[in-house]
Amino acid sequence: MSNIRVRKETGRLFLDFRVFGVRCREQTELPDTKANRKLLAKLDDSIKVAVANGSYKHEHFFPMSKRIAEVEEARLAMSTPTHKTPTSSTLATSEMYSDVAPSSLKPTPLFSEFANQWYSEMEVGWKRSHRTTTRGVLDNSLIPQFGPRPVNEIKKGDILAFRSTLAKLPGIKNKDSLSASRINHIMTPLRMILTEAADRYEFAPAFINIKPLRVGKTDVQPFTMQEVQDILRTVRADFRNYYIVRFFTGTRTGEIDGLKWQYVDFERRTISIKETIVNDYEETPKTGESERDIQMSQMVFDALLAQHKVTGQGVYVFATSAGTPISHRNISKRVWYPLLRLLGLKKRVPYQTRHTYATLMLASGEAPEWIARQMGHTTTEMLFRVYSRFIPNLTRQDGSAFERLMAAQMQDQPHPIIDPQSLNEVSAYSGINPNSIGVNHLPKIQSRVTEKVEQAPELPEPETPKPPVALPNTRINPSADAALIANPWLEIAKHSGLSMPPKTDPITPSDHPAGDLL
Repeated sequence: MSNIRVRKETGRLFLDFRVFGVRCREQTELPDTKANRKLLAKLDDSIKVAVANGSYKHEHFFPMSKRIAEVEEARLAMSTPTHKTPTSSTLATSEMYSDVAPSSLKPTPLFSEFANQWYSEMEVGWKRSHRTTTRGVLDNSLIPQFGPRPVNEIKKGDILAFRSTLAKLPGIKNKDSLSASRINHIMTPLRMILTEAADRYEFAPAFINIKPLRVGKTDVQPFTMQEVQDILRTVRADFRNYYIVRFFTGTRTGEIDGLKWQYVDFERRTISIKETIVNDYEETPKTGESERDIQMSQMVFDALLAQHKVTGQGVYVFATSAGTPISHRNISKRVWYPLLRLLGLKKRVPYQTRHTYATLMLASGEAPEWIARQMGHTTTEMLFRVYSRFIPNLTRQDGSAFERLMAAQMQDQPHPIIDPQSLNEVSAYSGINPNSIGVNHLPKIQSRVTEKVEQAPELPEPETPKPPVALPNTRINPSADAALIANPWLEIAKHSGLSMPPKTDPITPSDHPAGDLL
């Protein structure tokens, strides 16, 4: 009988068992947890099955074991027919695996068969875009590699070799290799398939202790305030409203392209994100938290009012001349990238408008929790992890809030009382002019111990420190005039040098049909 034990020195589990009369104590890197004990129990069951059907190979289960040669020699010796009386060791081995009958073994299917079965069972809970992506991974990567092999014969070494092969494939957009993120997306279905197969057919799972590749930080390249102003002034008139909404709502590409008039509430000044466009199909938003209500600033409100005169009779807010949703690929090629080249700006994907919104809102002093809700995040964790590093470059006021707090709290507090005689001694030793040190003097009434100190010459009273000049507050002041309360963007623009884009006359569909280049 095999035992699952823990090594006291390391706290790691190991499997203590006998196979073909050879005692094996195989170490693992698994800590002693209930879940890991279950994994080793399944491994033990798989060993019993392999021994019973005559397919056991010690190196398949423990490739780093020092007992591989010894176990193989014992296996060959036991497979040779002899008329010798069974020894105690062979009887023990036979008894150990007597509970596994060959007739009760579950036959394992080929990888291609089980992968297609797994896909058909799982696709009911997936979005269309995820079904398309997963199907492509199966057909283009996993089935060509593992398709003709039984699922229980795919080992950890095979998985790592496959991942290494993926890393050598050329990437998209003339990149030398596939990105770590893309490789992880290919490996995820493989992990799910092999784990499910191991659970159903009771063999040792191969996808153990294989960590995803490390993915670099999100490529965030937000636009500056001046760059936003230049873009809105220069962009084609029939797309100005589109980019105003993109820059100042933080919507994702699919969310703004799939925005319908039924989700725009001018009375409440909100935009409800209920649908999105992915690969030309309508779907629900990315996550449950992505279904949200976005508050309109005055600038966005005016842009949507102007756009309503153009496409208000249709379904979509931003539509082609035929009333269909706009194609972000077409707009990017014909409007966005040519505009960046014209302005001499670095080439950036349109999704950077969302990153720009986040950094501008943080720089303006808006509450992070409110920004996270506007953008469809559950917490502020991602907000600070991705965007906070850009805020010093926008404000140049880091630490000023603490300085203002200290000035307000400490300006009326006296300096510590310092003995003038001690001060003069320190001054004589260090060469520092005592008049340059702002300290309070001893009071006129002294105890007998400091009686002589009273006769010391008094230093002049230090000048009262002036409070630091108050920095401009970019937060909306409740007592401000109605214009600033109605339009927070005006308050931001006032202190940043960004002016409001000039208002243009509404564009009629006949003169400039929205998306006439589409």
